[in-house]
Amino acid sequence: MRNTASGRLTGRTGFVVAALVAWSLTAAAQTPAPAPGTQKPGMAPRPPLLFGETFRITPHTGEETDENTRVTQAVVTNPNLEIKLYGADASVVRAATHEERTDLWNGMTTSPSAVTLRDKRSLFDLTGAARLRWILRTNAIHTLHPVVKLADGRLLVGDRTITTQGEFLSVEIAYTGMRWYVLDPAKVTVRAEVVNPNLRAVDEVGVAMLMPGGGHGIAGSANMSNVELFAYPVPR
Repeated sequence: MRNTASGRLTGRTGFVVAALVAWSLTAAAQTPAPAPGTQKPGMAPRPPLLFGETFRITPHTGEETDENTRVTQAVVTNPNLEIKLYGADASVVRAATHEERTDLWNGMTTSPSAVTLRDKRSLFDLTGAARLRWILRTNAIHTLHPVVKLADGRLLVGDRTITTQGEFLSVEIAYTGMRWYVLDPAKVTVRAEVVNPNLRAVDEVGVAMLMPGGGHGIAGSANMSNVELFAYPVPR
């Protein structure tokens, strides 16, 4: 009798479990999947694309050498944008071609360096869901950090570390939740912390490598390719 009762109990338990599984599968099948690109409940909508940039090789004569393709305003294809370089040796940052895209490469710099973009039309509101999307590559344990230049002229660097371990990756930078520090524009060295900077009025956005480049090959360096900014414009 005990064995019979046990068998009945096991059979009923199995039936209940099977019924629950069947019900859950049916409910999941009847629940519509969220439409692609829709905003999750409770999240602020992402700002529209404010600008995009695909760099080009600097006009030059002869071969594409480190000296012939150094970065000037001519690398920028968007007529609304200005490119800015910071650092004692930032003038040697060059344009190069990898994966059929043009990128900016800082491997020959003998000092820390930073690259930023400025929109002639407007400042940027980088609060909330604002994002900077950039195809980047970092090599040989070198890293990048987000950089902003505020409307008051201060250059700041964020504590968020960007590393791609030698691969070109599309990286999104969110500006909330970071600690910010004054960045010396001449030396690109980190100074005092800035608490609650005004990210509603930003003049430039970019990235910094807080160490010198290591040269060609697999030495320490960074490549900065196609870039897009999703943010609300603020009148100048």
